[in-house]
Amino acid sequence: MHYQYKTKNTCSQLIDFDIEGNKVSNISFYGGCNGNLKAISKLVDGWTVEQIEGKLKGNTCGNRSTSCADQLATAVREALEKSNA
Repeated sequence: MHYQYKTKNTCSQLIDFDIEGNKVSNISFYGGCNGNLKAISKLVDGWTVEQIEGKLKGNTCGNRSTSCADQLATAVREALEKSNA
């Protein structure tokens, strides 16, 4: 299933990815720190929702309570829950 998530309180505006079962792939961020977000996308490609949450959930950026990585963890969990509904 292809999924798009509109981020909140980050420089990136949107995250696109595919989710099959609980495996996430083909992650793309729109906006934000291009090099860092490309690297995150490559590093977690093929990971499960639980693995992504375990590493990225709660990560902050500057004085914000979230980050693009934290938003990815939120997005993949939301996608998984919607696909199981």
